[in-house]
Amino acid sequence: MRNLPLPTQLGILLAAVIGIYVAVLVLDGRPESATAMMARVVPASLKKTAAAATPAVTAAAATAAPNRAAFAYVPPKPVAGRLRGVVELGASGFNSFIVRTDAQRNWELQKAEFDNSLIMENMASEEDIRRGLRAYIANMLDYGVSGKDIHFVVSSGALQVVATHRIAKELTRMGYVVNRMTPAKEAALGLRVALPPPFADKAFVVDMGSGGTELSWLAAGQPQSANTYGSKYFEYGIADAAVASQVKAKARQVPAHLRQTCFIIGGVPYEMAKQVRQGQERYTVLSAPAAYQFDKAKTKAGLVIYRALAEATGCKQFVFDWDANFTIGYLLSLPQ
Repeated sequence: MRNLPLPTQLGILLAAVIGIYVAVLVLDGRPESATAMMARVVPASLKKTAAAATPAVTAAAATAAPNRAAFAYVPPKPVAGRLRGVVELGASGFNSFIVRTDAQRNWELQKAEFDNSLIMENMASEEDIRRGLRAYIANMLDYGVSGKDIHFVVSSGALQVVATHRIAKELTRMGYVVNRMTPAKEAALGLRVALPPPFADKAFVVDMGSGGTELSWLAAGQPQSANTYGSKYFEYGIADAAVASQVKAKARQVPAHLRQTCFIIGGVPYEMAKQVRQGQERYTVLSAPAAYQFDKAKTKAGLVIYRALAEATGCKQFVFDWDANFTIGYLLSLPQ
């Protein structure tokens, strides 16, 4: 036994001590748990030695998911600048954003409101539309946005909705310019607002909307884009496999050297980011597609698109921007 390593000798000694103690308990007729026996018969010094000889398994190690690295980029804040407001007319309601921009086109989100469907639902007549729009505009004016700095944008997907055209018509009568988007315009504006300058040569952008998904990137300093299905494709009876196939074909157009990182925005990516956001971080790195499970049709469809994007590009870092929206890109395209 002398030739055995010290931990082995101690182990044998420990087993012998426990064996003798158990025999005494049996003869004495007192039941006792193994844990209690260990606590009573093993000296503290022996416990430390045994612990050192056996790898510790903590609860955290047993249950921990893969670590998700925080995205450390901090965008520059505007210096002075002015408040601007933009309202997106969507199929189910309004999205509005108030931002501060400066001469260098730095920007900071001040206030956001998503899917204000109550306004659209109550717009039964032209007078209802005017009343609702005036109230909506008044809220932005109260925040400090000048009337001439409030802009209206109609997304390409919303152009298919009859109510959107009625609202746009009333806005024109009220003296506002209504900017109608095409998928290519949306992609370029999304690229402007969502792609941080340091990543211009190593990342691309995805804007996953209900009516369409725009992919965009820079080539020789010029915006390039591809358009594919949005997260409500299921309403048209299109099969998941067909959508995934087209998404992959479009995603392969992104140059290989830009596939390290994807900045992604949109409704379904928002739902994904909610599950893993840390505190109030501006940027959230999404988990891999396999980590998500959804019950609702729209989010399940969006997951199909996300999975296809990841498989086609091999991108391992999809970064959701909590503040970006293509309509803010429209504000940045205006003279500052």
